[in-house]
Order: sequence, then structure tokens, then C-alpha cells
Amino acid sequence: MVFETILNPIFSPLLKLPTVVAVGIISLIISLIITLVYKYMTDQTMMKDLKKRQKDFQKKMKELKGEPDKLMKVQKEAMEVNMQYMKQSFKPTLITFLPIIIIFGWLNAHMAYDPILPGQEFTTTLVFDQGFEGNVSVSVPEGVEVVGEDTATIKEGIAEFRFKGQEGDYLLVFGYDGKSFDKELTITEEPTYAPVMKQFSKQPVKTITLGNKKLIAINLFSLEEGGLSKGRVGWLGTYIIFSLAFSLGLRKILKIY
Repeated sequence: MVFETILNPIFSPLLKLPTVVAVGIISLIISLIITLVYKYMTDQTMMKDLKKRQKDFQKKMKELKGEPDKLMKVQKEAMEVNMQYMKQSFKPTLITFLPIIIIFGWLNAHMAYDPILPGQEFTTTLVFDQGFEGNVSVSVPEGVEVVGEDTATIKEGIAEFRFKGQEGDYLLVFGYDGKSFDKELTITEEPTYAPVMKQFSKQPVKTITLGNKKLIAINLFSLEEGGLSKGRVGWLGTYIIFSLAFSLGLRKILKIY
């Protein structure tokens, strides 16, 4: 992948840091880029004036709550000002959108899950379309070992296998009703992994999912399971938290409207 080749030398050193620190640094870099692009691609004098007019209209609308006719007129004028502000903001947003999506793709490929380690047992789950029953077999390459049986019975649309293996990139091949379904697998101590889920269309198999555990950047209570309500936040939630804080701080420091 071309973007991997570009981004790996830039961001890979950050993978040696704690995830929350790495995401914080990336959030700061992205927030700084977005803020600077916004600052130099918008007329800040105009933006300041539009912002002031927005506040004035908000104040007027509060005062005119008992006068619906006048309130509607002010609301119409306020909407025109808001549209002007949004129009000015659109161009820098459009320019920064694609690079951010590319960086997010890299983060999702390196920080969304823990890697499968050499010698670690892990599950692989096949989900079937409704109505399919019977047994599923698996064929593994040298370096990967099936833990338990190499056939599994479909129960309530699900068949599950357990594996462990040596470091390397592999291809697991599952067989059902004369058809083969493969899934890439990476076993490594490095912070990387094969795509965790593979989807199939027009097949008995809907998805094949590897048993990588979700990587938690923030774990306030050191719990093993749970989501945001349990104080466990992944890379995306952590990015959003940092990004909001950095963006607000940078806008205030650089006096951006």
C-alpha cells in the first residue's frame, strides 16, 4: 500500500511509546496542521466580523422571544451570516479531509487491536448466513497449529476454531460444502496485525474474524473488559479527546475565529 510506505517512516517510531502518548502526539500534529491550514486559508478579519455578528444575532434573538415577527426576521439574517461563515470554513476542511482519512486508516491498522503473539492461543470465528448447517474444516500452513479439532460444527450460524503459531504471515483456509474461504493472519510481536475481519458477499460465509483483542489506550480502572462506561477508551475515542483539547487551545493561542 503506497500510503503505508509514506506513513510508516513518519509514525512507526511512535508505536514504541505507550498508546495514549502516541495518539496524543498524533492528535497534536493533526490539530496543528488543521489549525494552520484554517488560519491561512480563511480571511480572519472577515471571520472575526462574522463571529461577532453571530453573537449579536444570538443576543437579539433572546431579546425578541416575545415578538415572533421580528424574531423571524433576525433569524433569517442570522442564517445568512452562518452560511457565510460555513462557506469560508469549507475550503480548508475539504483540503485537510483526505490526508486525515489516510492517517486514520494507518492508525486503525496499527492501534485498533493488539497483535497476535507467537505461541499465543487465539480464536477465529466464522459467521454463516441463516439456515446453513453442518461442519467446517480448516487447513493451516506450516508454522500454525490447530488447538483442538480441525473441524467445527456450525451452531446458531457460528463456527469457531482455536489456533497458535510461530511468527510470520499466513493464510488460513476454511472448507465448507466444497467451497474454500481464506483469511490472512499475521503473528508477530510488532504492533501490527492482519485485517481482523474479512467479509464475503453472496457466500454461505458472511464474515471470518480473528480473535485480536481491542487495544485500549486509556484504562482508568485497569479493567479487562468494558467500554467507555468502564473507563476504557480505544485509539479513536482517545484521539477525539485530545483533538478537542488541542484544537480549542491552538485556536485560542493563535487567535483564530
